[in-house]
Amino acid sequence: MQIQPFTALTPDVVLDALGGIGLQGDGRLLALNSYENRVYQVGIEDGPPLIAKFYRPERWSDAEILEEHAFVAALAEREIPVVPALEISGHTLHAFNGFRFSVFTRHGGRAPELDDSNTLEWMGRFIGRIHAVGALEPYRHRPTLDIESFGVETSAYLLAHDFIPAELAEVYRGVVELALDGVRRCYDRAGAVKKLRLHGDCHVGNVLWTDAGPHFVDFDDSRMGPAIQDLWMLLSGERAEMTRQLSDLLAGYEDFYDFQPRELHLVEALRTLRLIHYAAWIARRWDDPAFTVAFPWFNTQRYWQDRILELREQIALMDEQPLSI
Repeated sequence: MQIQPFTALTPDVVLDALGGIGLQGDGRLLALNSYENRVYQVGIEDGPPLIAKFYRPERWSDAEILEEHAFVAALAEREIPVVPALEISGHTLHAFNGFRFSVFTRHGGRAPELDDSNTLEWMGRFIGRIHAVGALEPYRHRPTLDIESFGVETSAYLLAHDFIPAELAEVYRGVVELALDGVRRCYDRAGAVKKLRLHGDCHVGNVLWTDAGPHFVDFDDSRMGPAIQDLWMLLSGERAEMTRQLSDLLAGYEDFYDFQPRELHLVEALRTLRLIHYAAWIARRWDDPAFTVAFPWFNTQRYWQDRILELREQIALMDEQPLSI
């Protein structure tokens, strides 16, 4: 039987891990909403609460984690509103009882109002600043968002491990092949697109808004990829609405970084890859009890029927004209 990755991460282990780097908890421990890793708000004696993030074993190497830490630290040094890992005794990554963890200051905030033009322009400015730094040098250890890893390998995993009901497996196989063909055509139309270090998962849940503006959090999925990856997830609604939102974002973005219009060919392709990858992400974590509780509808016939319909809609969308600016 597979050993669950976080079974041994008890509250005592969390507090002992922090105590080992000189942070004495006061007993207050609040689990925060995170499935991939385990994240806690920890009360600290003689200080404000801190956030402790315990990394999922075997997902990232030490080099990959430290590379992300260095990127976020470089952003913070330029006064870009991100939350870097705290350096304690000269290190941002620590280990205790087989777990690796980092510590962060606590930042509150609310979800940004994406129907407000000023909010979108403000966010666009900071994403542009993030990309201006991300383009200075490449990641050497972290992966690249590409068709093979996000689409081909993930769909093959789902089919090989029998997550799809038998009566739908061949239908899914055919639809996902057509979807990936559509993704390739979009990439062909986009041509040579520059890849840079990204936030990687820049959706509304990873932006905390205050009166001082946005804070971008959780760079755990940071990787190399096209700039549009950090913009398209902030677009929603009908085509006209997405066009307006994109215009507002780029009004701020291009103050700091030049946007390549041909990347617009990738919006629906990247959405398609994310849909395939997301289903495989849940499947690969299905032995983790947190996932069976959080996603009880996964692996049902209705779930896969919906995914097939979703991919069919994406196949049609990828053959439409891209958004215009």
